[in-house]
Amino acid sequence: MNPLPAGPMELTLALAVVKTLVLVVGSVITYFSFKAYRRTRQRALGCLTAGFGLVTLGFVLAGMLYELLGVHLVTGILLESLLVLAGFLVIAYSLYVQ
Repeated sequence: MNPLPAGPMELTLALAVVKTLVLVVGSVITYFSFKAYRRTRQRALGCLTAGFGLVTLGFVLAGMLYELLGVHLVTGILLESLLVLAGFLVIAYSLYVQ
């Protein structure tokens, strides 16, 4: 863990639990989306899978970078936000494309 915690230990633990749940649920959604893409080979489902993967990765990455690699928290949050934005754009595209 980072020697300079971002808040009280209880909040740090709660954040770790929530981020882990986001990773698990996001991974399950991405997996089922990928299975649907493999079954149908529809381009929109492939984009949807990529979008869910980017959003999931974005939500989890900031905390991991901060805790494991010592990256500044603001830098991690910026990267997280960029990945979530990219994921949402890909998801929007997948819903637009037919």
